Amino acid sequence: MSSILIDRSHTPDDEILSGVLGASFKSWTEIKTSITEQHGATREEWKYYGGKSGWVLKLLLKKRNLFFLIPDRKHFTIGFVFGDRAVDAIGRSTLPATMISEVRKARRYAEGRGLRIEVRNRTTVKQILKLVEIKARF
Repeated sequence: MSSILIDRSHTPDDEILSGVLGASFKSWTEIKTSITEQHGATREEWKYYGGKSGWVLKLLLKKRNLFFLIPDRKHFTIGFVFGDRAVDAIGRSTLPATMISEVRKARRYAEGRGLRIEVRNRTTVKQILKLVEIKARF
């Protein structure tokens, strides 16, 4: 999956992100605010991954990578990577069975198992916050 933001000369900011995401920017703001309230200050790092992949936002809690935000037109995707203990916790959680199955079936890399969630409206915000809670614990 690629970011819609591909111009290397312009590092994205909230104004650019808001313009690209449209109404889904509210979901992004809600996610960031909830994480800060629950876990403390976060740090954002925009990374440029080349002309095909574009700009991707990495959100960190202290030095720990929480997830990647991949902007697209009127929505965004959040990409997580979970270690074994987090995958086990997800399996015991109240998250949707399809999401649990997707994490369990994901190919295991040295960094862990990946999960991408497309955010077009607020329905997935609670699920993302639950995944952040698990990620922050493990």
